[in-house]
Amino acid sequence: MSDTIFHKIKNREIPSEIVFEDEHVFAFRDIAPQAPVHVLFVPKQDFATLNDVPADSPEIIGRLATAAATYAKREGFAENGYRIVMNCNGDGGQTVFQIHLHLLAGAPLGHFGARGAGFTA
Repeated sequence: MSDTIFHKIKNREIPSEIVFEDEHVFAFRDIAPQAPVHVLFVPKQDFATLNDVPADSPEIIGRLATAAATYAKREGFAENGYRIVMNCNGDGGQTVFQIHLHLLAGAPLGHFGARGAGFTA
């Protein structure tokens, strides 16, 4: 797999505000946020898409989700609520081919439906 922008952020080749890191996951603020809080959680293991994660390794996805929950609790918005999203391949909206989880929070989020998702007024 070729180096992605996420690899360069992980290796500190590109400056970014890393807001969470442990031995399995790192997280940083999205450069084009879709919510007041928009953080990307990335595993330190390389998988281009969710489809590439081995079926016998569900802990990889679990670590992303629990890292997001830990971050939400630490930052004080867990009780108000947040959304986590993973995109897979082009039709799913994935643009960087290293799996990652989006955490969106900081305002009421709209519901998914025929017109997509957004903030409620």
